[in-house]
Amino acid sequence: MNHKNSNLFERFSDWATRFTGSSYAFIGAVLIVVVWAASGPVFDYSQTWQLVINTGTTIITFLMVFLIQKAQNKDSKAIQIKLNELIAAHEKASNRIVDIEDLTEKELDQLHCYYEELAKFAKEDADIHTSHSIDAAQRNQDYKFEFFKHKHEEWLQKQQEKKES
Repeated sequence: MNHKNSNLFERFSDWATRFTGSSYAFIGAVLIVVVWAASGPVFDYSQTWQLVINTGTTIITFLMVFLIQKAQNKDSKAIQIKLNELIAAHEKASNRIVDIEDLTEKELDQLHCYYEELAKFAKEDADIHTSHSIDAAQRNQDYKFEFFKHKHEEWLQKQQEKKES
């Protein structure tokens, strides 16, 4: 999927993200530092000489923070969409976890507790290949509880009948 970005900032940030993550950018940064260090004796290691590298790196760092955050936001959104598609496409996955990135920290903690419960259910299952969504795991666990409760009640009833006879 090759989409032409018409937004100037979008095009620039995509280019800058690719470039600053390249070996060319790293080599360029190393060369700048080497040239700056080599020029120290020429400028007698003055405060202005030091100020040039300090100011330059501060400005670049300040701008890179926003550029990196934009790239992270875009990547995160793309990954979330891909994960949502996988969840939606898988018949045994719980659709309740689609779009959970918009939940509060407290809500995410609560959901994490559900998954801890799911892990407990998985430990109780003898088959390591069994996979459940939260809903399916709860239904399976409820079914098992009711089934064994019924079996236990039958056993108790038989024991009672034996005592009475």
